[in-house]
Amino acid sequence: MKKENLPTNTHPAGEPEIVLDSYGGVVRVSWEPEANVTQFGQLGFFVEFLKVSGLYQNWVSECPLLYKNKNGSRIEDILGTLMLSILAGHSRYSHVTSIRSDTVTPQLLGMSKVVSEDSVRRALLSLSVNHEDSSDWLKRHLLQCASPLLSESWILDIDTTVKPLYGRQEGAVKGYNPQKPGRPSHVYHSYFVGNLRLILDAEVHPGNESSAKHSQDGLWQLIDSLPQEHLPKFIRGDCANGNERILVEAEAREMPYLTKLRQSPNVKRLIQVCFNRRDWQEAGCGWEGVEDSLQLDGWTKNRRVIVLRRRVKESIAISSTKDSPEQGAFLFMDNQLSYDAFEYMVLVTSLPYEILTIAQLYRDRADMENIFDEMKNQWSWGGFTTQDLGRCQLMARIAALIFNWWSLFSGLAFPEKHAEAITTRPLLLHAIGRQTSHAGQKKISITSSHAQHGSIRKMLESANRFFNKLKFYAEQMTQTQVWGLILSRIFFRFLRGKVLGQPPDKVLAIL
Repeated sequence: MKKENLPTNTHPAGEPEIVLDSYGGVVRVSWEPEANVTQFGQLGFFVEFLKVSGLYQNWVSECPLLYKNKNGSRIEDILGTLMLSILAGHSRYSHVTSIRSDTVTPQLLGMSKVVSEDSVRRALLSLSVNHEDSSDWLKRHLLQCASPLLSESWILDIDTTVKPLYGRQEGAVKGYNPQKPGRPSHVYHSYFVGNLRLILDAEVHPGNESSAKHSQDGLWQLIDSLPQEHLPKFIRGDCANGNERILVEAEAREMPYLTKLRQSPNVKRLIQVCFNRRDWQEAGCGWEGVEDSLQLDGWTKNRRVIVLRRRVKESIAISSTKDSPEQGAFLFMDNQLSYDAFEYMVLVTSLPYEILTIAQLYRDRADMENIFDEMKNQWSWGGFTTQDLGRCQLMARIAALIFNWWSLFSGLAFPEKHAEAITTRPLLLHAIGRQTSHAGQKKISITSSHAQHGSIRKMLESANRFFNKLKFYAEQMTQTQVWGLILSRIFFRFLRGKVLGQPPDKVLAIL
């Protein structure tokens, strides 16, 4: 472009403007750093959900954070910053800087400002010093998310996941790490409401404490803290939990269990004995099973076991015999079945159900892996690492709590399924919001660039109408009844229309 053809700057002096040459022609750009805009234009609907339910204000008011210096940041600002950062999908404390200029969303949460990453780290350090009170605070609020639902039949899932580390953090030691062998890590021992994707607790341990014995104290503390009417139907875990100590503790509490067994030599011998039995029954999804009893070395009694098998999809030619199975996959050859190979699984249980039901109940446990994938890749369990283990523990529970809140809110928009954050954030959170004030009233104008913005608007407006009706009757109900009604709306299909919390009859019409 020739110099004489360059566009001239005709903007008034004092207001800088940049001229850009694009494929669509010349574009004039100016900066508005003081504009009241936010990238989370639809956050107000989520905030209304938190306010009507009472979840957020109780969490903030009960926070045990205490500052010796009177100039410390407000608790509302610390916890609000953490929630906004985790909602935004951040995984590092430094990412907080990207939302510090947001002047709209902090007002929605009663904050004065978004604080710096250093303020957040210092606040969490103060909380970690008061470890017992901080743990009780977060455990209580994690349990509150699901408390009304626990009066129904539910399953307690237990499992662990590994978080690789790349520094010299406390607890960063080598242990079981299937994804990155030899890499130091932390281990998250977690407890879930089965198939509802609600986290009841998560404990962070050093990388060499991945075995089930390190999660047992937390497991039994959780179960013993529940009233009798809120106890799970049974506990469910993988082969790491199929050991004598867990089974004995469960039996002492008369708590039914369903776990998988490791394929030890004695378990393999049981499979060999069952191999030629003729009473194999249909177990669903291509599996078949037989029932037996087993007492392993170190066990104090015989226990009911279910041996499951299914044919491998493709025929495999291996040279091993029945007495020397192939290592790893543990496959057997059956001459009578044209050398088709089988894979095996052995379950130990105290449940009285038939084989088909037991097999399906254990297969349902596979949803756990989806939760771990979502938490590590979309909800910051893969990040927010500090040098001390205490703050890592705090952030694991805070992220789990905000995950619960957002998942429940998303359930109002998608009652038929669980939608992950990679889907729900663009739908229900991300939009340009511009705040204006007139006659003492604040207004946020939302502009969404999502192709489904029309249906998104209908979802959010429907949720708003529900909350408005709920607020009308809120004074006639306790906070527990209000939360029970919200959960009844979210899990309408799971509860089959049942209403939790026993609200007044005239309130039932709002559902």
